[in-house]
Amino acid sequence: MNPESAVARVVQRVAGSSGFRRVAPTILPPLDRFVNRITGGRVLLAAAMLPSLVLTTTGAKSGQPRKAPLACLPQDDGSILVVGSNFGQERHPAWTANLLANPDATIVYKRRTISVQAHLLSDDEKAQVWPALTKAWPTFDRYVEVSGRNLRVFRLTPS
Repeated sequence: MNPESAVARVVQRVAGSSGFRRVAPTILPPLDRFVNRITGGRVLLAAAMLPSLVLTTTGAKSGQPRKAPLACLPQDDGSILVVGSNFGQERHPAWTANLLANPDATIVYKRRTISVQAHLLSDDEKAQVWPALTKAWPTFDRYVEVSGRNLRVFRLTPS
């Protein structure tokens, strides 16, 4: 979906609303994981608007595999950017702590399973890619504003 289309602007406005931010974290990720599982990995709800993937990390505390459906921004060098927006919540999403503790992960992207190495971008690195991220999903700026957080951005590089 073109982020500048009328439909995309409405969806972004809703996604930035306080009501959406309250309910989305508990409803959307489990629903997306369920739909992805029952369709054999063919469907991710978020993919209707943005490129999306399923990230599997190792739980920082549990050591167990943890799956997170995420919007992403593929790069020309073959890496993929993901943003720990957590729908504008005050806390970073758990998957970001998992990557900080263990940067080796896997993704399912375009129905391919790929081993990746995660790199947390420095503030300078993030400043370079932030315009492209907010062009793809302008609501990221709103999430920064309402969360009061410096959103974590990771580069996932195939390993």
